[in-house]
Amino acid sequence: MRENLKSSASCRTILTLIHFSLPLILSGILQQLYNWADAFIVGNVEGELALAAVGSTTTLINFYVNAITGFTLGLSILFAQKYGNGEHGSLSRILSSFSVFLGGIFLLLAGVGIGLTAPLLKLLHTTPDTIGLAEEYLRIIFAGIPFLAVYNVYSAALRGIGDSRAPFYSVLLSSLVNVVLDILFVACFRWNVAGAAIATVFSQAAMTLFLIAYSVRKYPLLRFSLRDRLFHREALTDGIHFGFPPMLQSSVSSAGSLILQNFMNGFGSQTVAAVTTAYRVDSVVMLPIINLGSGISTLTAQQYGAGNQKEARRIFSAGLFVMSVTALLLTALVIPSGGHLIALFGAGAEAVSIGERFFRRIAAFYLVYGLSMAVRGYLEGQGDVAYSSFAGIAALAVRIAASYAFVSLFGNMIIALAEGFSWAVLLLLYITRLLWRERRIPPSPQDPF
Repeated sequence: MRENLKSSASCRTILTLIHFSLPLILSGILQQLYNWADAFIVGNVEGELALAAVGSTTTLINFYVNAITGFTLGLSILFAQKYGNGEHGSLSRILSSFSVFLGGIFLLLAGVGIGLTAPLLKLLHTTPDTIGLAEEYLRIIFAGIPFLAVYNVYSAALRGIGDSRAPFYSVLLSSLVNVVLDILFVACFRWNVAGAAIATVFSQAAMTLFLIAYSVRKYPLLRFSLRDRLFHREALTDGIHFGFPPMLQSSVSSAGSLILQNFMNGFGSQTVAAVTTAYRVDSVVMLPIINLGSGISTLTAQQYGAGNQKEARRIFSAGLFVMSVTALLLTALVIPSGGHLIALFGAGAEAVSIGERFFRRIAAFYLVYGLSMAVRGYLEGQGDVAYSSFAGIAALAVRIAASYAFVSLFGNMIIALAEGFSWAVLLLLYITRLLWRERRIPPSPQDPF
């Protein structure tokens, strides 16, 4: 009887995790359609040169996007713990403080990015045949960064209170707008990469406005007035404690990606086109893993805030099971189909061949990455965001060092192998931390570190 009850509880937890995480996964897939639509339409309408130009901007764009998503990942944990602990009155104060704070900061940073676009692309040794188009695309993309900042704050709040569907609806709207405008501006008006960038910015604005309107209408606990005090010291302090470590990790990771982009550019335009396109595919393939990790983190944070450590552990066990199955299915899907997916973007035969070999190597490490994201989600849900960020930075350092150290042995395939090895290091660091924490008395929910 007891075993049946345990089995029933485990099944319910698995279903709860899937039910919460599935909209996050679908949201992430649709979000990636911004880049997919740009690359697919630009590559097939304008050719491989334009495709490489758009791809060469990815690391610079991700520097901004990852800083935003990193910070708001910490915020979502804070929202979830406050919600689980019954402190509903603090939610609107956190939301107002960081909507204005992050929106303003990234408005300023977007302006800096627009002014420094050309020097940044030259610093990355962007190939001479693509730098003009890349600069045109990137200047426009920077204009949408403030919308992404505000969107992610609202998305973090909604996830924290258990609503993972609203971000999906907003991204669905945005994806439809983006695809329609891509076809109009690139295929019909022939505005080249500028048309793709304009479509992306408009779609980001639509996504943000929709989510704000939805939150205001449906959730009184998330409402605030612009006439009231928008900044709250305690909310800012708590939010920075939770948000700064993952933002730091994301920013350092993005800076590391700039180094790796420079490293990759040394292999020539065909490798750049192949690998950047492969990463577009890979970024979508990895979304189930990443968002399952986010689901584990949020649900753990809610239970941790409520003081229910037993249920938090049950969520972790369910997460390990679901993550393992998901990672193995993705491996089986990607290895035989990776090259065909790259060909859809208009890449040439040699680029497709490079991409196919890249996928055979990187997909072999998906299970390792999935397990590391499950452990990370459990640790971060308990507020252990500082160590998680340290581990991510350490793994990045290993990846960069391995890339340069073993390039003579593996050629351009070291790009995939070094990343896979860094995932193994990441998993080891997270397991070490987990074992250490499990031997201690669980800390107070109010202690973010």
